[in-house]
Amino acid sequence: MNIIESLKTHFPAGAFFVNPRFVFRISGLALGLFLATYFLFSWTMDTVVHNRKEVIVPDIHGKSAASALQLVSESGLAMRIEGHEFNDSVPIDTVLRQTPDPGTTVREGKIIRVVFSQGGESVFTPNLIGLPLRNAELLLRQRQLLLGEVSEAYSLKAEKGTVLSQEPRSETSVSKNTMVQAVVAAGPPPAGIVLMPDFRQKKIEETYQWASDSKVEVKLTEDPASLFPGGTVIDQVPSPDTVVPSGSPVTLTVSSRRASAGKDDREFHIRYEVSQSGSQRHIRIVSVGKQGDREIFNGLREPGSKIDLVVPYGGADKVRIFVNGILVEEREVK
Repeated sequence: MNIIESLKTHFPAGAFFVNPRFVFRISGLALGLFLATYFLFSWTMDTVVHNRKEVIVPDIHGKSAASALQLVSESGLAMRIEGHEFNDSVPIDTVLRQTPDPGTTVREGKIIRVVFSQGGESVFTPNLIGLPLRNAELLLRQRQLLLGEVSEAYSLKAEKGTVLSQEPRSETSVSKNTMVQAVVAAGPPPAGIVLMPDFRQKKIEETYQWASDSKVEVKLTEDPASLFPGGTVIDQVPSPDTVVPSGSPVTLTVSSRRASAGKDDREFHIRYEVSQSGSQRHIRIVSVGKQGDREIFNGLREPGSKIDLVVPYGGADKVRIFVNGILVEEREVK
């Protein structure tokens, strides 16, 4: 006797039935559990999304694929290719359109949709600065460009054989087979040749020993309206790695800002880390306040390097960070 027949034997016909109320209760519980799970999931996702900080969508129109991806990733965003279109006036692998538009405020993690050009006869010059000359030449060949005249210059900050500057500059649209000129580091200068170090954002005391050892006269110009703490070098002439002729003075602009009684003299720290990938980048940091825009940093920095600046509260309402001329981040001073 199987299980079914045994049940039939012990229970009369019609003994088994499903109570509609029981079914309704079970269905109600299942629906309630489903709704609770759905709303909990939605609430969790909303919380995660809204906890991400807001960033500004960079302008990647006319940028190469590599530069566009770099700018987007540095802003904490993602990029998705929507398609390609032929365009004879725009180099191949150049961004034709993007969504959302540049300057839009979005949450980190937002996907930027782009359409690329399938090109014509123009190409972009790559960024050669910071690369060994051999690597720079290989990169030019990959872009169907040629290495032109190579000259040398002494440098305190770059290793011998690395590219210091180029012409045309990077991300310039040129015809295929164009020659790109390069200036390569020849290493530190020999005795008797004085190169100007980079003293910007350093304390003025650090310059005195160098000036004494190099027998260089230093002229100081004070800036009482500077955002930097007193005694900080905020500008210099000549620029770093420039040869300083014997007997020629150098001019340093120094912050003479002093703490004022009754004012908030706390300081706001600006920290920015350059992306680990790629080559040198031009970083520019600008403060935005009631007295207008003020540049507080402007210079080339190596991949992975860190910038650490200090400005007083009340000296700025916002700080804007530009990478290679593109606004990638805006922070409130609070």
